[in-house]
Amino acid sequence: MITLRNLTLRRGTKVVLDSASVTLNPGEKVGLVGRNGAGKSSLFALVAGRLHADAGDFEMPPRWRMGEVAQSMPETDDPATEFVLQGDIPLVEAQAELAQAEAADDGEAMAHAHLALEEAGAFDARSRAQTLLLGLGFRKEQLDAPVNSFSGGWRMRLQLARALMCPADLLLLDEPTNHLDLDALVWLEGWLQRYAGTLLVISHDREFLDAITGVTLHLDDAKLTRYGGNYTTFEEMRSERLSQQASAFAKQQERIAHLQRFIDRFKAKATKAKQAQSRVKALARMEKLAPVLTASDFSFEFREPNNLPNPMLALRDVVCGYKHGNEDGSDKPIVHNIDRTVLAGQRIGILGANGQGKSTFVKTIAREHPALAGTITEGKGLAIGYFAQQEMDLLHADDTPLQHMVRLARTAGPDAREQELRDFLGQFRFVGEMVHQSIGTLSGGEKARLVLGSLVWQRPNLLLLDEPTNHLDLNTREALSMALNEFEGSVMLVSHDRALLREVCDEFWLVADGKLSSFDGDLDDYQRWLLERSREAARALSGKGTQAAAPAPAPAPKAATPAAAPAPAPAGNRDDRKAAALARSRLADKTRPLRNEVAALDKRLEKLHGEKNEVEAQLAAPGQTGEQFAELGRRLAHIQAETSMLEERWLELQTEIETITANG
Repeated sequence: MITLRNLTLRRGTKVVLDSASVTLNPGEKVGLVGRNGAGKSSLFALVAGRLHADAGDFEMPPRWRMGEVAQSMPETDDPATEFVLQGDIPLVEAQAELAQAEAADDGEAMAHAHLALEEAGAFDARSRAQTLLLGLGFRKEQLDAPVNSFSGGWRMRLQLARALMCPADLLLLDEPTNHLDLDALVWLEGWLQRYAGTLLVISHDREFLDAITGVTLHLDDAKLTRYGGNYTTFEEMRSERLSQQASAFAKQQERIAHLQRFIDRFKAKATKAKQAQSRVKALARMEKLAPVLTASDFSFEFREPNNLPNPMLALRDVVCGYKHGNEDGSDKPIVHNIDRTVLAGQRIGILGANGQGKSTFVKTIAREHPALAGTITEGKGLAIGYFAQQEMDLLHADDTPLQHMVRLARTAGPDAREQELRDFLGQFRFVGEMVHQSIGTLSGGEKARLVLGSLVWQRPNLLLLDEPTNHLDLNTREALSMALNEFEGSVMLVSHDRALLREVCDEFWLVADGKLSSFDGDLDDYQRWLLERSREAARALSGKGTQAAAPAPAPAPKAATPAAAPAPAPAGNRDDRKAAALARSRLADKTRPLRNEVAALDKRLEKLHGEKNEVEAQLAAPGQTGEQFAELGRRLAHIQAETSMLEERWLELQTEIETITANG
């Protein structure tokens, strides 16, 4: 177990931990929460051994292996799979041991090395690494691409995969959901839920913490408090405590009343549609936790728009993509034939897997990319406020926040005196000398707040937000949610933050298969739809679609009018039937080796399922020593890794069978 006993930790003159005492048990999944600057990363550095306590004791089993995501951007030409494999420390050590033994021609050492390789799972290590990459959103053709060929966000995904590759007793994850889309985030949740070791995670994604953690550590004012439960449980317990003190805070009560009035207004006009009712539930949570949400020292609101054109936008036969995006210089369309209207006051969440075209669609509306075809008609007086991750990159590193706002006021308006701009920046936590600090030295969260402030200043009536919560702490995310709920204009939101989507959006559009359509359901339905879609694909490949019992499908996107089914072909003559039978026989001969391998995989997967149940039963049984517990955890991890590898191979085989069948 990990134990902190009366521990004090300082960074310079700042006290990060003051007489902290807490115990974390083996196998616990712990969320570490607290506002930006509270010292969460310093506590991680203490656990990782990069910092040492100024007073008190820190204890951790010396034989524990630790996995951690490196925060540096990798710079190497190694293939992606090889880069991830290097994160498996026992495998790397065994490979080095074998190379040394072979160089010395030492037979006994070679035998030991081969045993170490077997224990490290060398036989399936490459498949396990590629399973991690595919789960995190990489395409098959990217698995062996050089690391340097990827953008910054994708390189950080590589660092995450490399950390997950390590068979660790303790896994430290600092903001692992940054740079992930919703599909990759859901996959990561499933992986971490199956992880058998001890997990300590910093995240500002409430639903992610709820899904994987059972313990919450709250770091506030140098005090570390343990709560038994996930983030929602922590919020409720803290809310109850703060409620008892709320009578002393008149300003806080005023903000609670303001939030309550908005919630009441929305509930009164909400439709019976499932998306709207889902938002009602999310707002009910805000109502319940008003003392926590309003206790934050940060809040802001969007200014009332100068006008609200209705409709805001009308899109007719629009094609989104990249001008001259193909290698031959031709246009590269991504999303086709969009017919949509955005009305005043709409709250639209845009769903879709990575690479389907969500950001391309938003950039087209934001005038960043021209439409490849069709017409976009803007309402008179449309004022777009656009937030995207690249907007943070476009900030001038040598500017200060005050210089940035002065330039914005002069170019985009409205113009203002310096003191007015200083006061405005203060609303976004840029106080005192911070307005003169160079933007290049600001944290990711501070840059995001500056971009948000820039949006607010421009008084938009349509907000286009593409992953606005990356780098924001939980308090700032809650403030953004409250501000968006009170915003009188329209909102179009792309985000992997499901809590924000639930609280802000009352309808969803889905970008998939080159089309944009309405999604008739809420986020839970969307996750079920993704799962059902993958199952249907697997059933179609195996030819069992009509025989296998399937769970009821989640609501699918509202589709365009379906094309008429082709008429059945007339029955042929005897020669035709003979030729068809011969073709079927040849097809069966072609696919027989593949079908035999599928059958063998089914048997092996069934056996692995039994082994998994056996190991899980042993883990649940009392009386295990720490070493036995860790060994069972490692065995379970290998079973899960092999299962993932075999399932991936099963899908590949079914794809090959389908391709052969389609080509005759």
